Amino acid sequence: MAQQNKPGTPIKTTSAARPAAKPTDARPTTFVFGKENYRLFIIAIAVVAFGFILMSGNTDIYSTTKIVIAPLVVLGGFAIGFFAIFKKAVKVD
Repeated sequence: MAQQNKPGTPIKTTSAARPAAKPTDARPTTFVFGKENYRLFIIAIAVVAFGFILMSGNTDIYSTTKIVIAPLVVLGGFAIGFFAIFKKAVKVD
């Protein structure tokens, strides 16, 4: 005859009830961008804004500042921004 379990008694099994939990990794969280990246990006925004300020105004639209220097300043600001995005963050140990 088969064994019958009394109500309220635990059932014995040969395998573990829950799989063993994997140990958690204790490494600190790392961010994609570091402080230097953010500083360079803020500088890039300031350079682009300065270039647009150089381009603004309504007098003497054919001045060298407005048609040569200001666009080069804006492009330089965009170049600094791209560099800030692609620069790898320095790991601090």
